[in-house]
This record gives sequence, structure tokens and C-alpha cells, in this order.
Amino acid sequence: MSTEDRGAVGTATGSPGAAPPGEPGPPAFDADLPWKLSPDVALRPESFGALAYHFGNRKLSFLKTPRLVEVVERLVEHPTARDAVGVLAPDERASYLTALASLARTEMIVPA
Repeated sequence: MSTEDRGAVGTATGSPGAAPPGEPGPPAFDADLPWKLSPDVALRPESFGALAYHFGNRKLSFLKTPRLVEVVERLVEHPTARDAVGVLAPDERASYLTALASLARTEMIVPA
């Protein structure tokens, strides 16, 4: 991910991953596990990437690059999230894993 792509995910509602007291939050992101786009999420393509809307928790996230959209859409094809970003340049991978962790906190992606 280039310098201008840093911060590839933006969240429009609430504090990311905040669960009400007494309720479990989303699972912690582990890049060495398989992940997929939540079945409760719809992606709407945009010129900058995509809008992701979660119909269950009503959160909206901005996927700020087309490449991130592709990684998210193809997560399920890979045995781990780390493998999914393995197609990227080595200097881009950490940024994309950070973006995926943010999407996991908002339950846009879930364990496969």
C-alpha cells in the first residue's frame, strides 16, 4: 500500500468493535486464520474503492482502495488472511493486515 493509501479503512458509525457491557465483542483478528466477508455485509463499488454496510450492526465502513476491495472479496479463497495479502508487494502487506484488523473489529469480515 503506498503512502497515500495508508488508513485504507474508515468507519462512519460508533466506536469500532465496541460491544455493549456483558456482550462479547467481535473475535480478535488473527492473520494466521481464515477470514471471509460477513454474510451480513454488502459492498457497494465506488470510484475510491467501496462502501461496506453491515446490516446487522448498521456500521458503515469505507474501503479506500480498489485493491483492498479485491483482497476482502477474495479472503475466502485463501487459507489465512496473511496468505490473502501475500499477493501484494512486501512493503504493502502490513498496511493491508492493519486494514483487515479494522474490518474485523467492526465485523465486516468474520472467521471463515
